[in-house]
Amino acid sequence: MVNFLPLIQNENMKIYRRPRTWVMSGILLLLVLAISIMWLIFGGRDSSMWDVAFLESSILFLLVTIFTVVIAAGGVAEEFTSGTIKLLLIRPWSRSKILLSKYISIMLFAILLAILLFGSTILVNWICFGINADPEIKPSFISEEITSPVMYMLKYYGLTLISLVVTVTLAFMLSTIFRSSGLAIGMALFLLLGVNSFVALIAMLDYKWIDYLLFIHLNLTQYLDGFPMREGMTLGFSLGVLAVYYVIFIALTWYIFNKRDVAS
Repeated sequence: MVNFLPLIQNENMKIYRRPRTWVMSGILLLLVLAISIMWLIFGGRDSSMWDVAFLESSILFLLVTIFTVVIAAGGVAEEFTSGTIKLLLIRPWSRSKILLSKYISIMLFAILLAILLFGSTILVNWICFGINADPEIKPSFISEEITSPVMYMLKYYGLTLISLVVTVTLAFMLSTIFRSSGLAIGMALFLLLGVNSFVALIAMLDYKWIDYLLFIHLNLTQYLDGFPMREGMTLGFSLGVLAVYYVIFIALTWYIFNKRDVAS
C-alpha cells in the first residue's frame, strides 16, 4: 500500500499541474460569486441564503460534472496520445495499479470540486444574505417532510455525487477504449449533454426496457421531491440499476486496459 501512494501522488500532480484544473476551479468560484451578486442586486436581501445556495448548486453541479468528465475522459487517452503510456508501463507497478491510481485521483478531483462548490455557495451566500438575515425568511423548499435546509442540501449533494461517480466512471471507460483524448472527451460530453437533453422525452415512452436505461436513473434528486420520471420507480431500484452499470464500466475498463497492446 505504501508503494502505491507515490503512484496516486504522481497522478494527482498530473491533474493539478495543468492550468486547466485551476481555470476550472476559478470559473466555478467566479460563477458562484456572480450569481449571488446578481441576486443581491436584482432580488434584494429579502431572500433566504439557502434558496440562492440551492439555485447555484443545481446549476453549477452540472459544470462540476462536465469539468470532471473532461479530466476523466482524458485520463488514459492522453497517455496514449502523448506516448507517455510506455513510460508508465515499464515501471514496477502492474497495469491494474496504474489504472486504479488514475481512477482514484480523478474521483478525488471530483469530490474536491463538489466540496469547493458546496463550501463556496454556503460561505458567499451567508455573507450576502445570512449575516443580518430576517429570521422569518424561510427557504422555499422547506416543507413538513423537510425541516432542515442543511439536511436537504446534504441529501442533494449526496445523491448528485452518486450520479457523478457513475458518469465519471463512464467517461473513464471511454478514455480507456479510445486512444485519442479528443475523441474520448467529445464522446463523453455528447453522452452527458446530448443524450441527457432527451431523457425527459424518452421517459414518456411506454416501454418496459426504458426502466433499465442508464440516463433515466442518473438524476437521483428526482426522489427528493417525490416525483420520479417513470411511474413505479424508486430510489432503491435506481441505485440498483446504477450499481449494475458501474460494475460493467469498471470491468470493461480493467479488461481493455490490461489487454491493450501499446507496442505501436
